[in-house]
Amino acid sequence: MAIDAIWAYPPGSGHAEGQDLTGYTVTTADGTLGHVEREAEPHGMRHLVVDTGVWLFGRSAVVPVGVVSGVDTEAGQVSLACTGDEVKEAPRFHTDSETTDAGYLTAVGDHYRRPVPRGTTPA
Repeated sequence: MAIDAIWAYPPGSGHAEGQDLTGYTVTTADGTLGHVEREAEPHGMRHLVVDTGVWLFGRSAVVPVGVVSGVDTEAGQVSLACTGDEVKEAPRFHTDSETTDAGYLTAVGDHYRRPVPRGTTPA
């Protein structure tokens, strides 16, 4: 099974292999979302678990690393190429076991995948 780009950090994102993003602040196109709780890569599906605090009613969210638009190590910040509403509308994360469930992760990837590559506009 080929792993698509939604599960890999985009070139130029500023992410360095082996870099620990735990605790980094996570921002979206419309504001601060929360902080990185952890990173996982089951089934080659690399993603961040983001603790949203009270923003999403105290729940965490799973975000594929292909949505990361930038990593600023000096500021301790990860920027996402989506809005907070897109994260809120993603398949709901309930338990840690979901972060190893290929079916759940596929649904998450499908949610964030778009016909137009991120950072571009339709012709």
